[in-house]
Amino acid sequence: MIKPYIKAFGYAFEGIASFFRTERNAHLHLIAAVAVSILGIYLEVTSHQWLWIASAIASVIICEMINTAIEKLCNRITTAHDPEIKVIKDIAAGFVLLASVYALIVAGIIFTPYLFN
Repeated sequence: MIKPYIKAFGYAFEGIASFFRTERNAHLHLIAAVAVSILGIYLEVTSHQWLWIASAIASVIICEMINTAIEKLCNRITTAHDPEIKVIKDIAAGFVLLASVYALIVAGIIFTPYLFN
């Protein structure tokens, strides 16, 4: 009865591992997340600030995963230039851009007082 749920978690972890193992942008986001986390530890940010940092990191990584999944699906549909597929891919890339801007704003708000006071 619980076996299908355990299997589903296994598939999800497989997908996450595949994402970080194979996607160049995933490596960049992971490096940025580790760097920001180290900076947060060094500066001893508050638990409230950690919630915002975690939210920003998760948003960027989640959006990158969605973008990657959409791009892979679109590439399976056609490798030929298709204006509608381009719009879909551009919108998916926009997810990541907006999440990244959000993360930069969060980082700026949290880290600026620590670094420039």
